[in-house]
Amino acid sequence: MAVQRAASPRRPPPRWPRLLLPLLLPLLLLLLPAPSEGLGHSAELAFAVEPSDDVAVPGQPIVLDCKVEGTPPVRITWRKNGVELPESTHSTLLANGSLMIHHFRLERGGSPSDEGDYECVAQNRFGLVVSRKARIQAATMSDFHVHPQATVGEEGGVARFQCQIHGLPEPLITWEKNRVPIDTDNERYTLLPKGVLQITGLRAEDSGIFHCVASNIASIRISHGARLTVSGSGSGAYKEPAILVGPENLTLTVHQTAVLECVATGNPRPIVSWSRLDGRPIGVEGIQVLGTGNLIISDVTVQHSGVYVCAANRPGTRVRRTAQGRLVVQAPAEFVQHPQSISRPAGTTAMFTCQAQGEPPPHVTWLKNGQVLGPGGHVRLKNNNSTLTISGIGPEDEAIYQCVAENSAGSSQASARLTVLWAEGLPGPPRNVQAVSVSSTEVRVSWSEPLANTKEIIGYVLHIRRAADPPELEYQEAVSKSTFQHLVSDLEPSTAYSFYIKAYTPRGASSASVPTLASTLGEAPAPPPLSVRVLGSSSLQLLWEPWPRLAQHEGGFKLFYRPASKTSFTGPILLPGTVSSYNLSQLDPTAVYEVKLLAYNQHGDGNATVRFVSLRGASERTALSPPCDCRKEEAANQTSTTGIVIGIHIGVTCIIFCVLFLLFGQRGRVLLCKDVENQLSPPQGPRSQRDPGILALNGARRGERGQLGRDEKHVDMKELEQLFPPAGAAGQPDPRPTQDPAAPAPCEETQLSTLPLQGCGLMEGKTAEATAPCAGLAAAPPPPDRGPGLLGEGQTARPAEARVTQPAHSEQ
Repeated sequence: MAVQRAASPRRPPPRWPRLLLPLLLPLLLLLLPAPSEGLGHSAELAFAVEPSDDVAVPGQPIVLDCKVEGTPPVRITWRKNGVELPESTHSTLLANGSLMIHHFRLERGGSPSDEGDYECVAQNRFGLVVSRKARIQAATMSDFHVHPQATVGEEGGVARFQCQIHGLPEPLITWEKNRVPIDTDNERYTLLPKGVLQITGLRAEDSGIFHCVASNIASIRISHGARLTVSGSGSGAYKEPAILVGPENLTLTVHQTAVLECVATGNPRPIVSWSRLDGRPIGVEGIQVLGTGNLIISDVTVQHSGVYVCAANRPGTRVRRTAQGRLVVQAPAEFVQHPQSISRPAGTTAMFTCQAQGEPPPHVTWLKNGQVLGPGGHVRLKNNNSTLTISGIGPEDEAIYQCVAENSAGSSQASARLTVLWAEGLPGPPRNVQAVSVSSTEVRVSWSEPLANTKEIIGYVLHIRRAADPPELEYQEAVSKSTFQHLVSDLEPSTAYSFYIKAYTPRGASSASVPTLASTLGEAPAPPPLSVRVLGSSSLQLLWEPWPRLAQHEGGFKLFYRPASKTSFTGPILLPGTVSSYNLSQLDPTAVYEVKLLAYNQHGDGNATVRFVSLRGASERTALSPPCDCRKEEAANQTSTTGIVIGIHIGVTCIIFCVLFLLFGQRGRVLLCKDVENQLSPPQGPRSQRDPGILALNGARRGERGQLGRDEKHVDMKELEQLFPPAGAAGQPDPRPTQDPAAPAPCEETQLSTLPLQGCGLMEGKTAEATAPCAGLAAAPPPPDRGPGLLGEGQTARPAEARVTQPAHSEQ
């Protein structure tokens, strides 16, 4: 019996979710993204997908991609070679913005070709942008302009075939032997992409007829046949290494593959190696060696550019042969810094910066809503067009600005939007601006206040610049709010100026008024500065500054001159404004002349500059002296100047030597005096033990002293040491023989007066003849074997006149 379970009563749902729902709903709405205008679209108008370069097959369809993001509605059109494509049945604009050409055609029978540069153009209410240029070309295939040639090789040698053909896209090259595709798995067969077949280690079975096969989407071409004949084995004799084919110069674009060929022969087989001429390492990433010595660089970059050297080395020796080729890698323009969209108040300055790099360096241009933007007015381009500056922006400057960078490898574009901000309640531009010339340096500018929102105006600013100057050279002058005219002063005569004015409030400035032009009045030129130079007894030279502006105003100079005794002038002599001198000749040498020079223009003559000059003095000087040869005088002046400079150098050199002479002489005299003081100090032993040199010095005759002074004998250091031994040697026995104190001495007396030696005084010797025995210091006669430095008979030392020129020499 089935038992039915009673159904339990259902519980009512909890009430707290319904109570919290009104509180959670606002929070959920805040967390949800706010719906924007054009859901799923970016606010900025920009390209998500741009068209790219492509190759089309004639008669076949082709699609050029373009996808745009931005605030709708967005209108998309296409340009070909800068001209908008009209709607036609030949092409269709797809819903996503791409362009489809149904049957690509070449130029035939007057029908235009579809080849060219295509641009996708997108526009909305904020502005217009243009995509990069996409170059579309027709697929082609030319005939072979290089066919493979018959080759004969030895067994174990190398054979090479080559073919060349042009096509778009780049043809794929394969090879056939006896009409059968070559086995690419054979390591002895190397196929290079540029149409080269290399066969190493030749064998008899390699003989046959080879064909080059080129194919692309346009066509297939087969070359002429070339026979390979393999002869018997080589002699095995030694052969110098040689390079049959070296690398060629290549110019590629980044991400392509570089093939540098190198085929070397020799016996024994040479070793092939690669290096860079600049010494930089080749690297290992993307690098491989194909066959016996071909260098393959995959996905090349700009850093791979350089000169590559292939070397064939004989094994175990330094014998080598080299060949080199240059690789140039180009890079399309790419942006390092993109321009950024900005918002600026009206009347201020907006600046966009765009920096691009590439190889070769790209050229940068700017577009405003798709139109080329050049410098002029309030638009400036700096730093090789990388900086765009717009001063005094207004409603007409609100647009999308594009930076386009282009070089031979490709182009790229980046865009930014300028939004001009307007505060509520700003006054309109001042009206009825007029400028009236008052004088040659003053213009009065007047205006009327704006039509609306004039209560908050705190003043006006007048913008002034010369009409020929760029906007950055303008300057401003402030005017009070109650004044509706202003006198502009310190202007240049006969010059056109541009004026416009803005009204300012605490919240900002109004838009600029319509510019107005006015030219200052002209005036006669000022007196020119004039100087006069007398050239001779009958000629003068007049000098002044040239004024090129006079030629612009139909002006120049007028020259008058006359003897002061006459009433009429000679002249006017008309001179152009670019002239700065004039010579007057055949004048009266005895007269005083009055010279007058003035400048003139279309407004009349200016005031004259007057000079009086007399030729009398010049005539007298000419009579007294021959005429001056200016060239000789100039040469003499140069010679005199050179002599003065040399004399100054000689004088300075003499002064330096004199100072050194005094310093070293003073030092020598101090040393000399110290030694003399030690020798003349009171003796510690008997008189017979005194230094015989000193005694001989003190006992010299007066008559022989003059003879020494005339001879000016030079004594070297050894002689000084013998005459004045060091104090440390006083206690040592003298090896020289000494005079017996009991021996009779000559009846001569030398009175020795010694000055204080602390001040480096000099000794004075006074000799007097006497018949009595010597009462002072007795001078012993010199020993018979005296040394070369001792003074003997017939020599007299003159300490009072001793001169020390160097520490090592003494002149007595």
